[in-house]
Amino acid sequence: MLIDSHAHLEMKEFDGDRKEVIERAQAAGVDFIVTVGTNLQLSRKAVTLAGQYENVYATIGVHPHDVGKIGNKTYDDLKELAGLKKVVAYGEIGLDFFRNIAPQAQQIEKFGEQLQLAKELHLPVIIHDRDAHDQSLEMVKASGIHSGVFHCFSGDYEMAKQCLDWGFYLSVPGVVTYDKAKTIQNVVKQVPLSSLLLETDSPYLTPNPYRGKRNEPAYVVQTAKKVAAIKGLDWEEVAAVTAQNTLNLFRIEVPSNK
Repeated sequence: MLIDSHAHLEMKEFDGDRKEVIERAQAAGVDFIVTVGTNLQLSRKAVTLAGQYENVYATIGVHPHDVGKIGNKTYDDLKELAGLKKVVAYGEIGLDFFRNIAPQAQQIEKFGEQLQLAKELHLPVIIHDRDAHDQSLEMVKASGIHSGVFHCFSGDYEMAKQCLDWGFYLSVPGVVTYDKAKTIQNVVKQVPLSSLLLETDSPYLTPNPYRGKRNEPAYVVQTAKKVAAIKGLDWEEVAAVTAQNTLNLFRIEVPSNK
């Protein structure tokens, strides 16, 4: 079994060939895809896709780039979405101090609000953390949430240990296949496989040998193979263990026909 634990099938980049993208993933051996909402509109679209495709699950939330769009009814609408079938997590939420599309103070405020909402909804969280490692980890710990994943993990091994100690998984993107990505490669080498998920973050962060093209869930196979090479394991074992980790985190029950 193989799972892409974090894609963005709901984004406009897939509007022209979404069905074919999902079919290519299945042909490549990807059993399930988790498509991740980044604002209210795209969360609704993600949930709709999950209803249309048996092998797609959805998450809901507001990305730090989009927190300026949060209005009076946003959280109520997200609560309503959370009750729908195949919604498996709250996120992606967090902090992005690299691009700072929203002011940092606003990001911090809305991240805190969304962590509390996720806690209220009893959903695991998907954390976006870019150039905000200390603040992100501090806020996650303050929330009391012990169920979630740091997606596209970009910290070092010392941070990784703190995340694992707090009960979180780390998600490995296609970046791990880049020659210069020594930090994430070192983390992958040292962190137990039982704490890792695999993701594409498609349409972004395309792995080698497809770098330069739009990313898509089928390419998570390349990430699995690179993780396996780093850890000296068969890639099928990496695929199976990380898939089970994803099922455990998101409380996904595999249909009996799988």
